[in-house]
Amino acid sequence: MKTATYQLEPLTCPSCVKKIEGTLKKQPGVSEARVLFHSSKVKTSFDETIVNAKELNTIIEKLGYPVLASKES
Repeated sequence: MKTATYQLEPLTCPSCVKKIEGTLKKQPGVSEARVLFHSSKVKTSFDETIVNAKELNTIIEKLGYPVLASKES
């Protein structure tokens, strides 16, 4: 299991949180997706044999939320 944290541009509404979390949680291999509204960070846990951090980054950006930085561990 791997984890990744994504720093987004400032989020403007709580519905953004639900949209990002809901989409990521539906992805095969993602066991956790949590969005921290006030810091505009997304924290994920995932099975790297099914999905990788770059793919999750792409999903977030396709939702319309630019990723400023990411960190994988």
